[in-house]
Amino acid sequence: MSRIVMTAAAQMGPIARTEPRTAVVERLMALLHQAAARGAELVVFPELALTTFFPRWHLEDANLETFFETEMPGPETRPLFNAAKRLGLGFCLGYAERVAEAGRTRHFNTAILVGPDGSLLGKYRKIHLPGHAEPEPWRPFQHLEKRYFEVGNLGFNVFDGFGGKVGLCICNDRRWPETYRVLGLKGAEMILLGYNTPMHYPLAPEHDHLQGFHNHLCMQAGAYQNGAWVVGVAKAGKEEGCDLLGQSCIIAPTGEIVAQASTLGDEVLVHACNLDRCQEIRANIFNFTLHRQPQHYGVIAEASRGSAA
Repeated sequence: MSRIVMTAAAQMGPIARTEPRTAVVERLMALLHQAAARGAELVVFPELALTTFFPRWHLEDANLETFFETEMPGPETRPLFNAAKRLGLGFCLGYAERVAEAGRTRHFNTAILVGPDGSLLGKYRKIHLPGHAEPEPWRPFQHLEKRYFEVGNLGFNVFDGFGGKVGLCICNDRRWPETYRVLGLKGAEMILLGYNTPMHYPLAPEHDHLQGFHNHLCMQAGAYQNGAWVVGVAKAGKEEGCDLLGQSCIIAPTGEIVAQASTLGDEVLVHACNLDRCQEIRANIFNFTLHRQPQHYGVIAEASRGSAA
């Protein structure tokens, strides 16, 4: 009997800097209801789904802290959890997390996986932080993730849920093949990720026209080379003057896009993801046990390696 997971990619349009959490949560709940009406059992939301993408500004501490969640669920997000539980839906949610750990306050770009009964199945903190740590006035907008977040400290892990093995990552993680390979080696059959991706890349503007191509290229390659479903979900559209890429999609283990958003606004895609299809790849061309040669891959994990070009 096939293991089918009815999966929804819940793309969001722009979130204004002044839009209150309560209004955003109402939008998320509307997407939940749309997904439920179409038979979904798992809904995937974007990175930093509760706020505008605040790393585009250089913010002082008092203003910065308003974008972080200190508990999950909290008073403003509990209605989302309650609605999902009533509908019998699990979900993946990205948000900015502030937590007291190791005797100090820490900040992470975080995603959680919640089961249909409201239980926390897993948590991931973004590892590949892009951008820069100090303000650079020459940029048309900032990308201060390295200033506002620490590198995630939970590793790449796979969680039991929805009849299979589910891995999480966030935005820039999707560009790194190591992300998918570690999750694949740990048995992930479905990889869920949200992103907020500007259409303009200030460091190499000649690549702007390739943003959509590169977005799908890395996710399709990761799906195919590791025999896993990949669900990539955007916050899209013109947000506070910054154009964000859409193209939310669901990708089969063969690397084929089986569903894709057609707008830059709030939109729900649903696809019946058969987890057993992972074996089409894993039992054949990318049979890890039969074909991998890890004794030759040591350089991948050597921190001293890399180009400074």
